Amino acid sequence: MVPILLVLLLALILFGVGFAVKVLWWIALAVLVVWLLGFLVRGTAAGGGRGRWYRW
Repeated sequence: MVPILLVLLLALILFGVGFAVKVLWWIALAVLVVWLLGFLVRGTAAGGGRGRWYRW
């Protein structure tokens, strides 16, 4: 009985980690797209400036 519970617990943990990693990949992809769009839009809108899109 205990080995079955351990296997089920391991499967549940691995499923949860896999789901979280998949969600994090989608979030990273969305952030990358937003970053690239900001880079391109700011670069063309800057005109005669230095063309930096960040404000550090």
